[in-house]
Amino acid sequence: MKLLIVEDDLALSDVLAFTLRRAGFTICLAYDGVTALSSWEREQPDLIVLDLNLPKLDGLTVCRQIRAQSHVPILILSVRGGDEAVVQGLELGADDYVVKPFSPSQLVARVKALLRRAGLMIAPGPLEAGTWVLDRGRNELQFPSLAPIRLTPLETRLLETLMRHSGQVLTSDSLINTVWGIEGGDKAMLKQLVYRLRSKIEIDAPHSLTIETIPGIGYSLLAPPADL
Repeated sequence: MKLLIVEDDLALSDVLAFTLRRAGFTICLAYDGVTALSSWEREQPDLIVLDLNLPKLDGLTVCRQIRAQSHVPILILSVRGGDEAVVQGLELGADDYVVKPFSPSQLVARVKALLRRAGLMIAPGPLEAGTWVLDRGRNELQFPSLAPIRLTPLETRLLETLMRHSGQVLTSDSLINTVWGIEGGDKAMLKQLVYRLRSKIEIDAPHSLTIETIPGIGYSLLAPPADL
C-alpha cells in the first residue's frame, strides 16, 4: 500500500513517514499544496495523509481538488480542532480528521480503518524469483525443501524490490528511496541492510539467491532458474 504524506513541518513529516513505514506502508512525501497535487497525480497513492496549513496551496483546496477527481481516502491532520474546522474538512471530501497532537498508534489505526472501509486492506500476493517465493504478508522467504526464512519489514521491502528487478542493476539511491523514502536512509544503512539480508538468503546450495554488489553503482539480485 502506498501513502502520500503532505506535511510542511519536516520533523513531523519524518516522524509520520517512519511510523507508517514501520507499519508496512510505502511512503511518498510532499511539503506544499502544489507539490501534493502533482505527487498525487504521479504516484496514485492508496491514501493521502493531508495537513491543512500548507504553503502555496492550503490543504482544504488540495482536498477539494483531489476529491473532485478521485475517491482516494483522505485523512486530514490539523491543529484546528473545533467543530467548524472538522465539519468543513469532512464536507469538502475528507474521510477522517485527526487533531494534532496525536499518538502514532492512533494514526496507524485510523489509516488502516480507512483502507479497510475502502476495501484496500488486502494482503499482498506472493512474489517469485526462480523457485523462491516471497510472502510479503508474512515477511517470509520460502523454498520447497527448506524451512521459511523470517525477514524484517525492511528486509522484505529490499528483497521485494530486488526480486521485481531480478538480474538488473539497481542504484543505491533508488533502493534507498524505495526502502526508506527520500528522507529516511543512506548508503551506510543500505549496506548494513544488504549484509543482514545476505546472511539469511545466501545459503550453501545450488538454488541460492545471491545479491551482487556492483561497485560504485548499487546491487543486483541473481536468482537461479526455477527448474534447477
